[in-house]
Amino acid sequence: MISSKIVLSESGVSFGTSGARGLVSQFTPNVCGAFAVAFARVMQRSFVFSEIAIAVDNRPSSYAMAQSCASALNQIGIATTYYGVIPTPALAYTSMQEDVPAIMVTGSHIPFDRNGLKFYRPDGEISKQDEFLILDNETNFQPVVSLPNLVINEAAASYYCERYSSLFSSSSLEGLHIGIYEHSSAGRDLYPNLFRGLGAKVTCLERSDEFVPIDTEAVSPLDVQKALDWSRKYNFDAIFSTDGDGDRPLVSDENGNWLRGDILGLLCSKELNIEALAVPVSCNTSIELSGYFKHIQRTKIGSPYVIAEFENLSSNYRTVAGFEANGGFLLGCDVELNGEVLKALPTRDALLPAFILLAKSKTVKISQQVNALPLRYTHSDRIKNFERSKSKLVIDEGKNSPELMLRSLGFSNVSVVETDETDGLRMVLSNNTIVHLRPSGNAPELRCYVEAASFELAKEIVERVLSKIIQTTEYLEASSGIRGH
Repeated sequence: MISSKIVLSESGVSFGTSGARGLVSQFTPNVCGAFAVAFARVMQRSFVFSEIAIAVDNRPSSYAMAQSCASALNQIGIATTYYGVIPTPALAYTSMQEDVPAIMVTGSHIPFDRNGLKFYRPDGEISKQDEFLILDNETNFQPVVSLPNLVINEAAASYYCERYSSLFSSSSLEGLHIGIYEHSSAGRDLYPNLFRGLGAKVTCLERSDEFVPIDTEAVSPLDVQKALDWSRKYNFDAIFSTDGDGDRPLVSDENGNWLRGDILGLLCSKELNIEALAVPVSCNTSIELSGYFKHIQRTKIGSPYVIAEFENLSSNYRTVAGFEANGGFLLGCDVELNGEVLKALPTRDALLPAFILLAKSKTVKISQQVNALPLRYTHSDRIKNFERSKSKLVIDEGKNSPELMLRSLGFSNVSVVETDETDGLRMVLSNNTIVHLRPSGNAPELRCYVEAASFELAKEIVERVLSKIIQTTEYLEASSGIRGH
């Protein structure tokens, strides 16, 4: 017998902003099994159930990880229902409807040599406290040796599609030509028929047999150019895509310009008549400047922090939602739309904000919806393969002396008027530019978010800041003694 607590403590896998993440080599059968049985035991403290739902994304390693989870759960008398490759919100929604916990095997947008596990309670995403309890749980189980064959149950895909096909009419998107950038998204087999069922003409684009790590928060220059080229070639009204596990949307306007996720969330929340929002500190300040909402609560980055605010907001406001800069939209309460009740789904979802935006675009083009907002522009990017220790060193230097950091990053004739350490270091400058640095919670990356008076300026600042950090890191490493450890 082996102990889940010992296996996890020695695994090198940790919880990030959304789920447990690590190298594929770290997610051994025993590590996957340990996470599964510990999660089950923690859930049994609050819920009664006899099975756990499991689904996967299209990563090469995901199916074997699901098998390992199922094998270990079977040892402790818990059956599993395998829903195959589906979007994460489809699994979460089914989990809530069936009143069972769920495990999604996905690394979301991170490279294919990494993977992860997301966990869902019967009432939604697990909390940070649940994460601690999972790591601290000690359940003994036999080493995972044999991997069971998992038979796909199609019900979760159907539930998820019905959630939207029942909410919108068959003519909701009539007259629109939508490009669907399929790549390796977990929802690529669902989206075309779902969009067509709502009346849209659909053209599928660039399906990939290899895993493509699309990051909706830092869209690659190649994907930026693809959207522009596709838009000119096909005369699309919009292009729709998602990240790897289908919980973060990537939507373009009719000109092929990708929308920032927080702008998409803002527009969706407006159309849903949301009164109170919970959004991470990295989101665009157009949310406040728009004046559309009665209350906006800023949080740390990560869906668990957004969700944690819903209960407080719900006690004072009729409708509550949240979204992130990466586009994931979280519906914190039931809302009425088109004469129907849309059930709460407090986890990131890619489809709801896309459908809301597209339905509105029949009368007001997407670019016009965006241009009607207060003109604040954001851009973000990251330094890949940048260890967390390096990120901490850079950010700690900035916290100790924001003005000195500002000069080292190439700024002149401006000063820091406000700092926010909610998540990393966010500096508001005297010219109303915002520079925000933080380590990724999911991968060894340092992220930079900039908000400025124009997109070109925001992009230029991000590029300059990241370049300066790369240049100075070697000096900081040497002077602090990190090198060689």
